[in-house]
Amino acid sequence: MYFVKTPWWLKKMYPSFTWDISTEEKNIYLTFDDGPHETATPFVLDALKQYNAKATFFCIGKNVVNNPAIYARIIDEGHTVGNHSQNHLNGWKTNDKEYVQDVFEAAKYIDSKLFRPPYGRISRFQAGILSGRKGNAQDPNFKIIMWTVLSGDFDADLSPEKCLDNVLLNSSSGAIIVFHDSTKAFERMSFALPKTLQYFSEKGFQFKAMQ
Repeated sequence: MYFVKTPWWLKKMYPSFTWDISTEEKNIYLTFDDGPHETATPFVLDALKQYNAKATFFCIGKNVVNNPAIYARIIDEGHTVGNHSQNHLNGWKTNDKEYVQDVFEAAKYIDSKLFRPPYGRISRFQAGILSGRKGNAQDPNFKIIMWTVLSGDFDADLSPEKCLDNVLLNSSSGAIIVFHDSTKAFERMSFALPKTLQYFSEKGFQFKAMQ
């Protein structure tokens, strides 16, 4: 079970996390989790280029190691990257020391202060260490990035059309939208992303990368 659109009360529970971007302009923030991937990420980059769109890629460290040229292309084409851990660990099921060390390991390959916890699952203690509120000699002062809208492209029970509806019906200016550049999500993402880019471009929106 997951929320397509993050409810207000969840944002209130974790006010130090970034759930959306305050802006008076017509900007949308596309994000892609779990890459780089040998097929899905080049597809995403080609689609973004068609619309002069910029995005943020929350990369898994081991995938950066395995796909260095694709990771370099992300940066070369003007997009930003974020840390999505080294091994995609679930913070609710991983002890704090192991979890934090896994994020630090990914930081060896991903030069970014942006961090998105895999599955969106992170304890308050883990978040405190990573964001610098609890103090740590290695502390990189991460900014923890969540989302406004989940496309649901990871959900095998969801049709590509429903994935698109999730995005179009729930996104507005300042929204942070999650897609995945992964094998699991590719069928739904590859249908929904081009149509999302076309729809919002025609309405005068710009797609911005997070900083």
